[in-house]
Amino acid sequence: MHSRTQTHKRHLTGQLQKHLLLPLILSGLAGINTRAAELKPETVAAFEHYIAITEARMDDDVRRDQFLVIDRLPDPARKEAYDQLQMGQIYIEESHTQEGNHSIHIPNGLVHHWTGVIFIPNSTLSETLAVMNDYENEPNIYKPEIRKAKLIEQNGKESKIYLQFYSKSIVTVVLNAYFDIVETQIGSTRVQSASRSTRIVEVLNPGAPDEHERTDGNDHGYMWRLCSYWRIEEKDGGVYLENESITLTRTVPTLLAWLINPLTKSIPRDVLHDMLTDTQKAVVKAKTTSKEHSLSRGSPAMRHSF
Repeated sequence: MHSRTQTHKRHLTGQLQKHLLLPLILSGLAGINTRAAELKPETVAAFEHYIAITEARMDDDVRRDQFLVIDRLPDPARKEAYDQLQMGQIYIEESHTQEGNHSIHIPNGLVHHWTGVIFIPNSTLSETLAVMNDYENEPNIYKPEIRKAKLIEQNGKESKIYLQFYSKSIVTVVLNAYFDIVETQIGSTRVQSASRSTRIVEVLNPGAPDEHERTDGNDHGYMWRLCSYWRIEEKDGGVYLENESITLTRTVPTLLAWLINPLTKSIPRDVLHDMLTDTQKAVVKAKTTSKEHSLSRGSPAMRHSF
């Protein structure tokens, strides 16, 4: 019974995948309001400005040696956060980028900005990166929320990937998303990966022989843009894994704000929790599988000792 309850809860709140922090938060609107939502140039411009200011802050964080979000906390709170992570808890906070102590207005759009950190004990930077960079394995790690994944192109630390996102609530929503990813090594123990969407489009007739991307312009605004930043740091006998994701969606209709607005607080926290947990499990599983494979083969000394 407990297992069924957990599975049901996961279905309701766990629309997750590695690059999508707030996946299809408004997907339920499709069953209530089927009007197309136009992505306007001023919305795109404001979101790109939001991203530019956010990425400038990230650069400042590195210069100030505040690599993880918890490093920006006051001393007592920072120590408590690290202690909780070491005990297996996950740190999550809603983020808001400001400019000159003022909020950045996104006309006709809604930004969902969340950050979370998890600790993976007894793991290394290279082991974690091996899992994070295995893009085509993401449907196995994050199913059913990721249905397809493909590495399109790779040039050194720069990659282009394709993911197909899946969500089912009131209606089934499938999106094809394309990303540019840049990975940056920071010293010997830190890596940052920035993933920026270049194209996101709804999929019609998913799973059918005539499955195809929508071209009629009737986009519903489930997700217009997504930028996701991973930070990985090896220390304290393991790896700290952080995700900061920023999603642009359509705005919430005024008559539905009372219903939807609370979900924009509760759902992403659950989504991020599950996403980080699944990533942690994937790293641990890969490490265990590698160790078992090595033991089954045995070292030359072991093979010749009997």
